[in-house]
Formats: sequence, structure tokens, C-alpha cells
Amino acid sequence: MGEKSGNPYDMDGPSFDADRYLQKLLKECSLKQIMDTEAGIVRQTQTLHSDMQTLVYENYNKFISATDTIRKMKTDFKSMETEMNLLMANMQSITDFSERITDTLQETRSQLTRLSGKHQLLKKLQFLSSLPAKLKTLIEEENYQQAVQEYSHAQKVLQQYGQQPSFQGIQEDCIKILDELKERLRGEFRQTGKSAQSLTEIGELLLQLDERPSTLAKEMLECASKRLHEQIVVLQDQTDRDMIEFIDLGIEGFLKDLTLVISSYNDMFLTRHLEQEADNFEQVARLDLNEFVNRNVDEYLALVQDRAELEIGHGDSQIILRGLDRLHRRMTAMRTLCRAVDMSKSGLDIIVGAAQQLCQAHMKSLKDHFADSLSSIRLALVSSNTVSTSNSGSASSSQSTSVTAGSGGQGIPASSGGTGSGGLRELISNLYISTIEKVKGLMQDLLIFLQPEWSFNLKSDPKGIQCIEGIRENLLVAFLRHFCCTVNGYGSISSTAPPTLLLVLSKVCLEMDRAGVHTLTALVDELYNIDSERSVTLVHESELCAEMRDSAQLLLDSYVRLQALNLSQMLRKSVETRDWLNCLEPRSVRAVMKRVVEEISAIDLVLGELYDGCTHAHGAGSRTTASSDSSRKTHFSSIGTSKQSQFRSTWSTYTPQSQMDSSFVSNMQRLFSEKIEIFAPVEFSKVSIITGIIKICLKTLLECVRLRTFSRYGLQQIQVDAHYLQMNLWRFVSDENLIHVLLDEILGSAVLRCLEPILMEPNAVEIICERN
Repeated sequence: MGEKSGNPYDMDGPSFDADRYLQKLLKECSLKQIMDTEAGIVRQTQTLHSDMQTLVYENYNKFISATDTIRKMKTDFKSMETEMNLLMANMQSITDFSERITDTLQETRSQLTRLSGKHQLLKKLQFLSSLPAKLKTLIEEENYQQAVQEYSHAQKVLQQYGQQPSFQGIQEDCIKILDELKERLRGEFRQTGKSAQSLTEIGELLLQLDERPSTLAKEMLECASKRLHEQIVVLQDQTDRDMIEFIDLGIEGFLKDLTLVISSYNDMFLTRHLEQEADNFEQVARLDLNEFVNRNVDEYLALVQDRAELEIGHGDSQIILRGLDRLHRRMTAMRTLCRAVDMSKSGLDIIVGAAQQLCQAHMKSLKDHFADSLSSIRLALVSSNTVSTSNSGSASSSQSTSVTAGSGGQGIPASSGGTGSGGLRELISNLYISTIEKVKGLMQDLLIFLQPEWSFNLKSDPKGIQCIEGIRENLLVAFLRHFCCTVNGYGSISSTAPPTLLLVLSKVCLEMDRAGVHTLTALVDELYNIDSERSVTLVHESELCAEMRDSAQLLLDSYVRLQALNLSQMLRKSVETRDWLNCLEPRSVRAVMKRVVEEISAIDLVLGELYDGCTHAHGAGSRTTASSDSSRKTHFSSIGTSKQSQFRSTWSTYTPQSQMDSSFVSNMQRLFSEKIEIFAPVEFSKVSIITGIIKICLKTLLECVRLRTFSRYGLQQIQVDAHYLQMNLWRFVSDENLIHVLLDEILGSAVLRCLEPILMEPNAVEIICERN
């Protein structure tokens, strides 16, 4: 920048040298370039002249106005200077005149001062002489504060000159009047019904009249306690108001009076220095105040808590919390008055209690909703069974007659699968969805305690954190465990629940284990910002899932037990009520066997809709078609040599001339056959459930056969029934060898219990079974 400004060849710079610039152009440029430069300079010069003329034209009026203003200022300053000189002369004459007046009135001023002092003294004497009468008048008018002020003005004079005879009578009269005033003030101080402000004013007057502070402090707290208790009694009767109005009444009444008492007590006894009291008076007075505040605040908060507990679960939670928030704000503002008492903590305790109370109310609501849902399911199952029974009554009357005859005249229980599989799926879905949505709704409702608009913050307080975690544990976890406990009760041995209900509840528990528990726990952890994964005190999701799965297993085992019990009763009665020694030659399969197959088919139909496609951890699958060829051949009459021969019945070719000991053969079979767990827990699949039912039924039939004695035709009837069961039950199990083994044992036991153990020809058995 410095180099540019000092350049002699720069026409815009201050150091421009025209001669040198011209010389440079003549040396360096051609004639044409010099002429072009000249033309450019001429154009720039014309442009500058034009711009200057434009500026002058535009600012011409401003220049004229400025000139006129300067001319006027010169004229005004000349007139102002003349006026200032005149003012100075006038001020000087005024000063001289004032000094002459002061000198003239000097002596008169001294006399006026003396007369004024005498007048003031006479006024004081007049005030003192009229003081007793004035005090009496003020006391009669109950203007106690003015009376104390009048005496306080004269107190120093009376104390100084009270021994003189002229003032002694006045002082004695004043003392008597003040003693009467003290008694009257003490009486009003102890009087019930006085407001906190009145007590404060009376206490101040008594202190000014030299009342003993320690006694007055105790009396003030006692009287204030009575007044505050009256406020509590009034609030107890406000049952027709909502929570906000109730809290506002308490704030404007009880808390306002309490605040006034605390502040007045502090001003009267704690902040001022009281010489007539002992050194520890302030400490004792502060302890008394803290005890007074704690007692009354606890009484008031207990009333608020009772009211909140009464409202929670019945009133609007938003209104209740809005009222408690107002209380918390006021209690927080009162902390500065009495620092020894954490009033905001007390208010927060009520809010935590309200949250716990609402949590308990929601827990009861969840239990009632779950109980109602279970009742609805039972009613739906009963209604469905009634409709199913009425629709099929006429069609099954003839069949029932034949079944009754075949079972010795005893009735056969109806199938428990009355509700269609579609209806069961709907019941399961309704129970699962309604339970999940109900829990979600109540969890959302409890979020009202964490809204940012409130003055309290539960997450910043240890009790609040415990309350938030308690919502998860005491509501969600407790309900899920109540869920498990309730459904487990249906699965107990003493329960009278229908089997279909057990199947529905088992499936719901499986759904809860699969998705429901995770959905609810994840929702609660997200809504309330709980890290349950890392917590050592909170119940983990996997634990709840395990409990749900255990409940599902228990219910499913109970379902298998009940269904098997119904079928087993049919089989037991059919064996126990028949005369097996006087049987006719079998021509058909007994009706009870047909009924058993029908019942198992009905159960299979229901389970197929509910459990098809379900995969189990242990890999239980459905029945394959690889062994379907064997279904058309009697297992008890087959005489093969392939690998199936190891499962062939020992009794298929039995004749009286056999040299083989039947008992020995039976024992050998049991020794080398695989042990069958009859009452083992079933898996969550259709095949496993029906297999469990069939095992119990066949085991029942086996034990019943072992207790009877058979004739030749009785044995052959058992042979026909066993072959019919083998023909129809193989498709319901994953391993048909299990059916073979149990039926072998049944027929073997019948042979052992037979007086004339001759089996029917295999072809005849097949013809009878195929005809049926």
C-alpha cells in the first residue's frame, strides 16, 4: 500500500508527477498508444466533472440551509449574551439584599429558637400528663398497637424522670394500665380461634411490653398448634371437593398460617438479640420450632396422603397429580423458612406413595380383567359344548346305545373338544391380545408421574428410582407371576377345569413365552428408562419366560392327563363291566374301541389346528408316511422275516400245542424292549400330546386286562380290539412300535389270564376289523 501511494506514475496517488509520467509514455509507448491514453484521460476527466456537477446540484439545498443556520446562530448568541449579563447583575443585587435582611433579623432568630424549645417542652409535658387517660381510651377502643406505641414514646422520659414527684404519679398510672393491657393481651393470645396473623401481632406487642420471650415463644407455638389443628379439622370435612380444590384450601389455609407462624417466630425470637434470656435460648427456641413444624406438617401430609389414597384408582390421575404438584411447589418454597425440615422431601414421599397406590390399583384392575377374561373363556367353552351336544344328540343316539351295550351298560363321557379349532384360536388370540393391551395401557397411564411439566422429578430421588423400578417389579413382574400362578391352579390335580381350557391357557402361556414377555418388559424398560439387563435386583426377562414355559408345560401335561383320564374311564368300565368268561364268539369290534378312536381323532383335529407348524426345542415332528404300508396289515398276524419281525407279536401264532412257555417269552420281551415312560412330560407338538394320551389309555387297558380272567372268546375279542386299535392309532404317533409294544403286552396279558388261550385266525381278525 505504501509503494502504491509513493508511485509518481500513479495518477490517483498523492505523489503523481505529470512530467515524469509524460516522459515515460513518450519513451515506452507508440504514437497510437499515446493517443489512446490521451483519449482515456479525457474521458475520465469528463466523467469526474460530470460527477462533481451532479454532487453540487444534489446538495445545493443542504448548503443553503447550512448557511442560513449558521447566520441564525450568530444572531441568537448575541442576544443570549446580553440576557446573561443582565441575569448576573440581578443575582448580585438579590444577594446584597439578603445579607442586609439576615443582619437585621439576627436577634429575633435567637428569641424564636428559645421560644420553640420551650414550646416543645410544654408539648411533652402535656403529652405525659394526658398519657394515662389516652392509654385507657385506646385500650377501651382495642387499639392496642397504638397504645403500646404511645407508651414507647414516653418510656425513656418516664424512666429518666420518674423519681421526681411531678412524674411519679404519671408513671404509676401508666404501669397499672400497662399491666391490665398485658393481661388482656395474654387472654386473647391464649384464646382459641385466633388466626396466625393475630397471634403474631399480639406476640409482637407483648414483646414490646417486656414479656419474657421464652414463655411467650412456648405459648405462641401452643396457640398456633391449636389454630392449625382447627384448619386440619376443616379440611377433613372437604370430601365433596376434587384434589386440586382440596390442596388449594390447604395451601391458602393451613400452609399459609404455618408460614406466617414460622416467619414471625423467626423474627421475634431467633433473629433479634434478647438480652433478658439465657445464652442457649436461641438453640432451645429453634428446637421447639422444628418440633412444632414437624408435628404439624406430618399431620397435614397424613391427611393429604389419606385423601390421595382415597382418590387414587377412582378419580382422574391427572387432577390428583396436578394437586400434588402444587403442594410440592409450595413445600419446596417453604424450605428456606425452616431449613432443619426438608419439606420438599415430605411432599415427594406423598407422590411416591400415590404412585405406589396407583400401581396397586392397576394391579387389582389387571387381576380382575384376567379373572373376567378366564370366566369369559370358560363360558364360551361351556356354551360351545352345549350347542355341539344339542346339534349332535339325535345323530349319536343310536351309537350311544351300542356303546352302552358294549361297555356293560355304563355311560361314556362325551368328548371335551366341543369348541372348534377356529374358535379356540380366537379365544387364545383374544386372551393374549387383551392381556397385552391392558398391561400396555396401564403402563402408559403410570407415565403421568414422569411428565416434565411437574416440579418434582422421581428419577432424581432414591425413593423415586425405587418407585419407578417398583412399577416394573410390583406391577408387570407381579402380574406375570400372578398369571402363571393362576393358570397353574387350573393345572393342579384337584382342579375341575375342562381340558379344552387347559389347552387354551397352555397355548397362551407359550405365546407369552415366545413374544408377550419380551414385548412387555421391553416396553416398560423403554418407557421408564430402566436397564434391567445390567441390574442385579430386577427380575430378568429370561426368568419370566422360563416361568411361562413351565406353566405351559404343566397345563399341557394336565391336559394330557385329563383327556387320557376320560378315555381311560371308558376303557376301564368296558373291561370291568363285561362278563369275559361267557362271551360269544366275536363278530365285530366293541363300540368303546370305536369311540376311543373317534375321541382321539377329534383331539387330533383340534391339536392339528393349534400346533401344526410349531417347532419344539427337542425337534418333535409329525408322523411321517414312510410306515403307512403297515397300517393295512395286522401286526399280530404278520409272519415276516425282515427287520419288522423283532416287533411282531409273540402271541400271533400261539396254539395250545406250543412248547414255548408264554411267561418266559413275555419276560424276555420286556427285558430287550425299550422302556416306555407312560407319564413323561409331553412336548409342545400335536404328535407328542396325542402320543401321551394314547400311552396312558393303553396302559390303563393293560392294567385292567391283567385283573380279569378270560374265556377263549373273551381272549379273541381282546385280539380283535387290539388289532382295531393298531390299525387306527398308528397314524397319531411318531413311532408306531410304541403302539405295537403296548398292544403286545395287552394281548400277552390276556393270553396269560385266559383259561383256554386259543387265538383267532389272523385272516378272520382282519376281515372283522376291516368290516368295522
